[in-house]
Amino acid sequence: MARITGLTSTTKKNLQLDAGALYKGWVMGTDTPGSSSSKLIGATVGGTTFTATPEVRQISVDGAKGPTKGYETIDSWTATLAFTIKESTKTALALALAACDTTTTTSLSGYSKLAAREGIADTDYVSNIAWVGTISGSSDPIVIILKNVLALTGLTYQAQDKNEAGVPVTLTAHYDVSDLDDIPFEIYMPDIA
Repeated sequence: MARITGLTSTTKKNLQLDAGALYKGWVMGTDTPGSSSSKLIGATVGGTTFTATPEVRQISVDGAKGPTKGYETIDSWTATLAFTIKESTKTALALALAACDTTTTTSLSGYSKLAAREGIADTDYVSNIAWVGTISGSSDPIVIILKNVLALTGLTYQAQDKNEAGVPVTLTAHYDVSDLDDIPFEIYMPDIA
């Protein structure tokens, strides 16, 4: 009996390799992993998980006995990036806190103070965070961009013996009030020859 498999001669060109990297303020068509090291968020551990979930509503119609083809509508999308930053930096902690002010202290030389706030300002939203990864059959990366990003899950900082602390972060994309029809994430997939 012949083996049944999805493996084809093009499979090796379509594999997403390794964990990729996260960038703040990525500009498609301009930035490259080699030219954008200043935009890196930091080293991660355990990879990155991208989730895009539509809020689907079944339009209710008398006489329909259940879900009916063609009667679903998408009300909104929720897109998130979840990862653990391995580096303990001001950028990582501030990103996880969402609403905070970072200031250089005047009373303690050599320290910066991250002060959490109760209110979320428009400036707390990061214009975009991009996950950039490698596709085996292309020299161009796959890029997933979340827009108007804010961490809604807070900061957890756990230090332990014989291990390094990591900062788990889940970022959520947000619609912009100036264009509520613009879905707040984009996926750029390189063409594979």
